[in-house]
Amino acid sequence: MIQGTIRNRVRALRFHNGEMSQAELGGRIGLTRQTVAAIEAGRYSPSLEAAFRMAQVFGVPLEEVFQWDPHTDA
Repeated sequence: MIQGTIRNRVRALRFHNGEMSQAELGGRIGLTRQTVAAIEAGRYSPSLEAAFRMAQVFGVPLEEVFQWDPHTDA
């Protein structure tokens, strides 16, 4: 199996977008604050649909929110 880790910039993007709270982001994409916190911490991988919704909220391409790092293991 190919090894790797999904990295994200959700926290940085929230702060670059008016210091958006986890609860506000969650409300805009249909997730709970706790789920957003888990995604930011790398403890949970969002669905593809949720990932695209996050990118849309931040107005950036998906790859600016999530990146695949093939050189690490979770």
